[in-house]
Amino acid sequence: MSFIKKFIEQETVSRRNFLLASAFGISGAAAARMFGPSPVQAATYSDPTIAWSYRNRTNPYWNEIVSGGEAFVESLGKSKGDLTHLINEGSSEKSLADVKALLAKTNGELALAIDTNDAPNARPVVESCVEAGAYVSTLWNKTDDLHPWDFGDNYVSHMSWSDEGPAEQTARILLDAIGGKGGVVHLGGIASNNPAIERLAGLKTALLDYPDVELLDAQPADWDTQKANQIMSSFITRYGDEIKGVHCANDTIGYGVLEALRAEGMDIPIVTYDGNPQAVDLVREGRILATVFTNPHWGGGITAALAYHAAIGTFKPSEEPKEHREFYGPTIMVTPDDAAAFKANYIENVPTYDWTDFWGPANGQIQYK
Repeated sequence: MSFIKKFIEQETVSRRNFLLASAFGISGAAAARMFGPSPVQAATYSDPTIAWSYRNRTNPYWNEIVSGGEAFVESLGKSKGDLTHLINEGSSEKSLADVKALLAKTNGELALAIDTNDAPNARPVVESCVEAGAYVSTLWNKTDDLHPWDFGDNYVSHMSWSDEGPAEQTARILLDAIGGKGGVVHLGGIASNNPAIERLAGLKTALLDYPDVELLDAQPADWDTQKANQIMSSFITRYGDEIKGVHCANDTIGYGVLEALRAEGMDIPIVTYDGNPQAVDLVREGRILATVFTNPHWGGGITAALAYHAAIGTFKPSEEPKEHREFYGPTIMVTPDDAAAFKANYIENVPTYDWTDFWGPANGQIQYK
């Protein structure tokens, strides 16, 4: 379990560096104020800048996302260094400021892949890109009323995952493991994040069939290992042995939970989400009952590929059906029974993808309730 302690330390250092950078104004905000976006351009570009905007690479999930983006860039005959990184450390304000600064720097000749950090930030990011004539594909977070087809070609696509169903499956695995009785707690992501909302909803749906299980508490841990460790420690202090199981919104939250349980000498079942390599090992060892793999390598590569190929004119997004503009990515449940085979097929040997097969592994058009 030493990697969990190291992981917490890395997150602490990453956060400290981000705060120092912010204190000195290294955010791109000044540049964004100095240079307004260029007028709307109905143009394609021969060699647009390719960028990924994301939280950070300390998180194994986001490291895989960006690795997919790098693999796509290398498929073009470029080097990994040709991918521009916009690292927001979980700040929506910095996310938007950095995008605006890059739009000014590139004069809109940009193919941008981005997770906007929270759903409300998606609209100003998209509107800034469209106004500048850039091409943008979003991942995970946007509001339900924001659609690529309302912005012509420049808002290329949005990919998310249908998390409620898989989260319900992991919850049922957890609730069965505790015999359908007792108390459980949930540690979630950023409260306004679409996946955080859906993963908690999945747990609540499963609980409807388990009347003898009580949801003792549910708190946002902001996808953060250290915060999850602190919240789980407070849950243990408050509820003690009433807690029979833990439902985690992602793997990195699970690492913090496991460390808190270890510190108290507690061994209770937990489930997580994302299918990170470390989590898959913990599933193999029986420390985690199940996780859900969302193929971040493919997601990161294809999101960048869609923005790039729209920018160079390989295809015209406005001529595509809606299921090619908003679509679900693939999911795979990982349990102790299949963890070894999964690791061999997806982690030890990362599949080689055709980055022009834009929608091959996609899982249908996004549906809204």
